[in-house]
Amino acid sequence: MTEIVMAQTPPILHGPSEKERKYDRQLRLWAASGQAALESANLLLVNSGSGVVGVETLKNLVLPGIGRFTIYDEKLVDEADLGVNFFLDQGSLGKPRSRCLTEMLLELNPEVEGDWYPKQEDTSLESLLESSPVFTSIMYTHPVRSEYIPLFEAYSRLHKTPLVGIHSAGFYSSFQLTLPGAFPIVDTHPDETATTDLRVLSPWPELAEFARAMTRDIDKLDDHEHGHLPYLVLLLHFLDQWRDSHGNQYPSTYKEKTEFRNLLQSAARTDNAEGGEENFDEAAAAVLKALVPPSLPSGLREVFEYEPKDLAEKSSGFWIIASAIKNYYAENGSLPLPGSLPDMKAKSGVYIQLQNLYKKKAREDVTDILHRVRATPGGEHVDPAEVELFCKNAAHVKLINATNGDAEANITKVDRLKRVVDQELANDEFADESLMPLSLVPIYLVLQATAHVASASAQEIVAEVAKIVPSAERNERIVKAAQEVARAEGGELHNIAALTGGMVAQEMIKIITKQYIPIDNTCIFDGISSRCQVLRL
Repeated sequence: MTEIVMAQTPPILHGPSEKERKYDRQLRLWAASGQAALESANLLLVNSGSGVVGVETLKNLVLPGIGRFTIYDEKLVDEADLGVNFFLDQGSLGKPRSRCLTEMLLELNPEVEGDWYPKQEDTSLESLLESSPVFTSIMYTHPVRSEYIPLFEAYSRLHKTPLVGIHSAGFYSSFQLTLPGAFPIVDTHPDETATTDLRVLSPWPELAEFARAMTRDIDKLDDHEHGHLPYLVLLLHFLDQWRDSHGNQYPSTYKEKTEFRNLLQSAARTDNAEGGEENFDEAAAAVLKALVPPSLPSGLREVFEYEPKDLAEKSSGFWIIASAIKNYYAENGSLPLPGSLPDMKAKSGVYIQLQNLYKKKAREDVTDILHRVRATPGGEHVDPAEVELFCKNAAHVKLINATNGDAEANITKVDRLKRVVDQELANDEFADESLMPLSLVPIYLVLQATAHVASASAQEIVAEVAKIVPSAERNERIVKAAQEVARAEGGELHNIAALTGGMVAQEMIKIITKQYIPIDNTCIFDGISSRCQVLRL
């Protein structure tokens, strides 16, 4: 009988979508959740002065697919703009600069929406802020009108909107992030090796039993089985032996850990075909890193010690989860298990079993935390995915812009600036002896002196700086920086503006996606020495 085999149509394979192909590289950095946050963002740029650094920043946000932007720029395009701004051409002369910049930026990415103001002479910035949908963030470039700053600050307090002030003049630039209160980052993207938590010193029962079962007859195993015991199992086995001979204590000092490592290495078989065993080498190499008692990371300790300032902050998902993990840590002496397992020499089936043990324990910890969250008022609305992400990254959570205690909370911005400036200038006196680079704070000071004026003489700039730094005229570096800013007369160099715009856009993406760690809170760039410095001012 002839058997007829009917041909079957293979299933249709769906490749990446057009958007996934377009944004492939950045999706590898901040994933679909980060891209969704970008596409829902609504940014405002208040453009002043030469207006180059602001549009360069927006360019680097439009390309990755920011949702919507608005440019507020009161200036009409003139000949000076054509010499420094690549987004303007001869046909832009006499037209509103905000309109021309918006039209050019929109050509870079058709999926982005953009608008410009003022379209009429009576359209003020205040009316724009009142009538527009809530902005995700506001960026403004110096020199900006001094009366605009209170508007920005009031809007930020009302809507919890981050502010970014950007200043570029000549070879110098700086930008400052002003975040609305404490700004937590859960998905900090630590190095994979930093997220490994093997619990070698405190194994849970299932892990301990798994290791004992594999090593019960370790000396009778053939060379293949012996050489494929996971190094994690070896650590647990020989730690049991160590505790039996050392009063139930783990190796704690460097000397003891060295002795334990020697114990491991002496147990490796050298009479096999390979002349040694790679898994024992891996175990010996992991001793110093794996045999560390659990401790509370400094970043998470800051989260645990922080007191939310108001009811809205306290009832947010982040702080509800943080409280649950704080209670979990107090009861268990450890954080939720991340669940990741590093690569190691082992048989595939054994490695998968071990991997499943860690994943199972991680899921149990997430379930425990979720139950605690649900038992908290307001916790019923917290997304389980948010709980899972927090548990996975708990050891690397970072709190930006937090105030520690009443003394720091009540210090004014001017007082903080004076304190930092005094410390930086004092450090400069010993820079040669300590082989440390000189501080860039003089550049920040002279840029701030021209934050609201298009140009000023070197003497006027130094006089303004002297309000913060007495006898500034005798500080050679302040005088030289003032001369450079005065020489620029408010003008921007496109290469400096483009580089600064790239840095600002990078920090903006961190804030919008709430991934990676943004600066805290001021970055100063010296284009002469190609060096930047981050200070909290």
